Amino acid sequence: MYRFLLTPRWWGINLFVVLAIPFCVFMGTWQLGRFEDRVQTHDAAEKQPAPGTRPAKPIDELLPVDTVTSGRPATATGRYADQFLVPGRKLDDRSGFYVLDMLRTDSGKALPVVRGWLPGKPGRTPVPAAPTGKVTVTGDLQASENAGTTGVETTGGLPDGQLGMISAASLINLVPYDVYDAWVTLQDTGAGELRPVPAAAAQGTGLDLKAFQNLGYTGEWFVFAGFVLFMWFRLVRREAEAARDLQLGLVEEAAAAPETEPGKDPVSTGTGTGTGAA
Repeated sequence: MYRFLLTPRWWGINLFVVLAIPFCVFMGTWQLGRFEDRVQTHDAAEKQPAPGTRPAKPIDELLPVDTVTSGRPATATGRYADQFLVPGRKLDDRSGFYVLDMLRTDSGKALPVVRGWLPGKPGRTPVPAAPTGKVTVTGDLQASENAGTTGVETTGGLPDGQLGMISAASLINLVPYDVYDAWVTLQDTGAGELRPVPAAAAQGTGLDLKAFQNLGYTGEWFVFAGFVLFMWFRLVRREAEAARDLQLGLVEEAAAAPETEPGKDPVSTGTGTGTGAA
C-alpha cells in the first residue's frame, strides 16, 4: 500500500522533509541558544557589583570596553586639548549638550572626556574652560557610541566644534592624533554650571526586546518543523487511502489514471465514446 513512497515524485517530497525538519530544529536550537546567552549575560551583570563601587584602574587595563568593564571607573593622565560640544543631549528631561574635551595622554593618544552637561544650545550658553596643565581624571568608562545610541545626532551638518556622536570613528577625522575607542564621563565636574552625566548601562546586559525576539523565533522554527511533519503524514495518509480504495474497487482505475495524452485516440484507451460504423 505504501509502495508509492518509492516513486520519483515521493522521493522529492521525502528528500524535502528529511532536509527541512533538521534545518528547522537546528535554527530553533540556535535561536534558543542566543536567548540563553542573553539570559546568562543578564544574570552575570546583575551579580556584578555596582560599577561606581569598584576601584578605578588605568584606562589601558579596561580596554576593550565590554559588559564587564563598561561603567567602571577609569583613570588617565594628560593635558586637555581640543574641545567639542555634543548637542541634543537630555538630562532630567531637559535639553542641553555635553562638553567634551580631548585628554592627550603621555602616549600621544587622546581620551574623549565628557566633563559635564549644560542646558540650552551650544553657542548660547557659556562653557567653563578646561583645566590647564597636566591633570589626572577619573571617570566612568563608556563604549563608543553608534547610530542606535540614544541622543546621537546622525543628520550631519553640525557647525565646527560640534560633534553628533562620541566615537573614535567620528573624532579621528577631526583631530590630528589617535583616539581611544572609548570615552569617560566625569562624576566630579568641579566648580561651575556643569552637571555630571550618568554612565549609561552596558548594551546587551538586559532582557530586552531582542532577547524575547530570539525566544519567539525559537517557537516559530519548531512550529515549522512540526508543520512539515504534519503535512507529510497528511499527504501519505491521503495517498494510502486512495491506493486502498483503488484496490477495493471503490473508485474506477480510470479516475485515478492520468489524463489522456494529447494526440491519443480516446477510443483506443477504452475511455472514449465509440462512433458507429457507416
